[in-house]
Amino acid sequence: MAEEKDMLNEEAIEETEAVETNENAAEAVETKTESSEGNEEISIEDQLKAEQEKTAELEAKLEEAENRYFRLQADFENSRRRARLDLEASEKYRAQSLITNLLPAIDNFERALQMEADSEQAKSILQGMEMVYRSLLEALKNEGAEPIEAVGKEFDPHVHQAVMQVEVEGFDSNHVVEEFQKGYILKDRVIRPSMVKVNQ
Repeated sequence: MAEEKDMLNEEAIEETEAVETNENAAEAVETKTESSEGNEEISIEDQLKAEQEKTAELEAKLEEAENRYFRLQADFENSRRRARLDLEASEKYRAQSLITNLLPAIDNFERALQMEADSEQAKSILQGMEMVYRSLLEALKNEGAEPIEAVGKEFDPHVHQAVMQVEVEGFDSNHVVEEFQKGYILKDRVIRPSMVKVNQ
């Protein structure tokens, strides 16, 4: 009887220990689960933060690429506009070099035409020279080049070059009294200013 009692006590102790072991195991599992849940939350937060940083970095790179693209596009447009303006200018003033080279010959014609003809032969030569001179002026006009008006006009430093100042009655102050060398303008560009005498 005592032996049965001891056996029952031992079984009761073993069952109690088993229950305690199971409870301890359950607590350990719960603790581990809570710990893993905490780790999962931390891990998700880290991943989210990393993704946000990566997104911000990609957005910055995209913005930089867009800015570079817009700068290149603006540079291209400026280059194209400059090339177009240069082409238009070269077309507009294409005859400038030729006209500049012809001006000394025209000056010589003008000086020769001021000579007095004392014979019929000289008069005939002067008439021929005057025809050539007028043809040259007509060719210049067709290209857009014209003489600058000077005598009697108000002095304009953009188109006149003053080489002398005098006091002459009959002319207003700061007006051109005499022209020493004719100036020429090509469309809207002065290719040679007039050399003039200006009234004070």
